[in-house]
Amino acid sequence: MAESSINSTTNPSFNIAELQSQLESGFEKKQLQVIPILAQTGDDGWQILMDFLQTQKSDSPTIISGKIYQVLRQVDSSKVDEFINKNFPLGVVPIKSESHVDYSHIQVKLAHQDFLEADKLTMQKLCELAGEAAIQRKWLYFSEVDSIPIPDLQTINTMWLVYSEGKFGYSVQREMWLSVNKNWDKLLPKIG
Repeated sequence: MAESSINSTTNPSFNIAELQSQLESGFEKKQLQVIPILAQTGDDGWQILMDFLQTQKSDSPTIISGKIYQVLRQVDSSKVDEFINKNFPLGVVPIKSESHVDYSHIQVKLAHQDFLEADKLTMQKLCELAGEAAIQRKWLYFSEVDSIPIPDLQTINTMWLVYSEGKFGYSVQREMWLSVNKNWDKLLPKIG
């Protein structure tokens, strides 16, 4: 994005206060619609997005904070870059791991919406957590999942949820699994 794509003072159709109000409304669908518009308004919009993201920092990461992070990462502005690097150098999801595994590479791929590479990295990390046999096989048995610490699974799930706008994650797969009455033949076509 250029330093200032759309100026709200020269384009009256962009009422920056109204856009800010919609962002702060708490209605996820409206927030997702207004984020890219704010990003296009330039400095004023970027500041609103940065301020909003900063206020959300102490809360659990959400789809909205993930989307704002993704949008701000694309902005060509030294001020925005400095804000991101200072406040969210690894992304908006705090990385928690009882096994001391670094999931930051997964978070970077997810933030860039490189879901295929993030999926490969996720499987690689899960295999590392499950042990040498899983590393050699490059996949896990259900029984091996029980040995993976819950904070690690929660971190991975949260990253996927936040950066995919709620489309992917273990919790999403679980909902699908339950919706087909735990029937593999019905589940596999749903998850591809």
